[in-house]
Amino acid sequence: MKKIKIIDHQNTKIIATLGPASSSSEVLLDLVKEGVNVFRLNFSHGSHSMHAQTVDRIMALKKEYGLTVAILADLQGPKLRVGKIENDSLQINQGDVLTFVNEPCIGTKEKIYMSYKDFAMDVNKGEQVLIDDGKLVLEVLETDKIGKVKLIVLFGGTLSSNKGVNLPDTKISLPSLTEKDLKDLDFILTLPVNWIALSFVRKAQDIKELKRKIAKAEHPAKVIAKVEKPEAVARIKEIIKATDAVMVARGDLGVEVPMEKLPAIQKQIIKRCIQRAKPVIVATQMMESMVTNPSPTRAEITDVANAVLDGADAVMLSGETSVGKHPIKVVQAMNKIIEEAEQHYEMHSKRPKPNPDSSTFYSDTICLNAPKLADEIGAKAISGLTVSGYTAFKMSSYRPKCKIFIFSDQEHILSTLNLVWGVKCYPYNKFTTTDETIHDISQILKENGDVYSGDVIVNTGAMPIKKRFRTNMMKITVVD
Repeated sequence: MKKIKIIDHQNTKIIATLGPASSSSEVLLDLVKEGVNVFRLNFSHGSHSMHAQTVDRIMALKKEYGLTVAILADLQGPKLRVGKIENDSLQINQGDVLTFVNEPCIGTKEKIYMSYKDFAMDVNKGEQVLIDDGKLVLEVLETDKIGKVKLIVLFGGTLSSNKGVNLPDTKISLPSLTEKDLKDLDFILTLPVNWIALSFVRKAQDIKELKRKIAKAEHPAKVIAKVEKPEAVARIKEIIKATDAVMVARGDLGVEVPMEKLPAIQKQIIKRCIQRAKPVIVATQMMESMVTNPSPTRAEITDVANAVLDGADAVMLSGETSVGKHPIKVVQAMNKIIEEAEQHYEMHSKRPKPNPDSSTFYSDTICLNAPKLADEIGAKAISGLTVSGYTAFKMSSYRPKCKIFIFSDQEHILSTLNLVWGVKCYPYNKFTTTDETIHDISQILKENGDVYSGDVIVNTGAMPIKKRFRTNMMKITVVD
């Protein structure tokens, strides 16, 4: 197995979306070296064969270099779009009246195709329709509740083919998993992905439905709920409880909710996720200027830093790495910002506490007190053994000052945990006695330069170790 130097000392993880600019083996390896922890496959774009080739390349690199980089498959969800426009663009002006229809046609001033079949049925007079991330604003004048809607242009501009549509005032009846999503999901469940992101989540039931389909396929992937709708914000408690992780997808969310509310929503979601030990991702337009420019704007630098200072588990790059001119430079820049911001990070909210009514209360007590103890005694590392990843999620939620090292014989879990704040994983499958395992762990960390002689480690585990119980033991070790 070849060894490569990887920038992996930061706690906040980086997700990079793959595309034409970043799907070659050479660029994939360079992205990992510069600090990418998770590769995102965006199923809004690209064919199944293209995504399969990319996954094959990732898995080959993982095997060749012993990497634990994770793979995230992102479902498109019920993305609403206008159809093809005549000559690919149409100038619409304030006061123009347009007609949207649900029968495919080439868009003109007379009529424009709307991909959402139930658009006429769901919208009501007076509701706003936003196109192209809110650049164009229309208002419903009338609907026949069958297939035709008349709208007046409030703010005009250029309407291009296939632009996205947001309906902030409308309760849409589309299912969270569309026909396209179901086909994509069937394909995704044949791949070794670690996370599956569900777009436009509106309620906990959306997550539960996806989880049932994953379980039926006997696939170990965990679920990320993408918060993009006002309904999701209103039901955020139940969604966080149902999901494995959350993505604050600010692109559509920023259009669907009043713009001034977005920063507070982001902070509140991060805070709630940390309390529930659920990883949380901040995404969209983080360093968008670097799609073309070699360096970020000052506002983007501050945005990334603020996500780190809020305690996000991961920050995500979209077009910057999928189609941008500088995929490697953007990751390097993001890592520099993370490194500097983390030197000033303090957890201002209350730290999570074990729930006495929970079936995992005793295990949670160990998992949350191990990082507390590590902070108090100035330990250089916390170690844990896991089969499901639960120990890592819990310990990470405390946001300790030192790194968390997780050992497992479950290869899939090692990569899954690459999304989680402050966690670094190693394979381990001996599991003999507790003392021998703790000694092995110390030696592995020492050999990899994670700790040195004289450093203190707070070890956690389950006794007897062969029984694979929940975490029930904590021990302080001084490295030989």
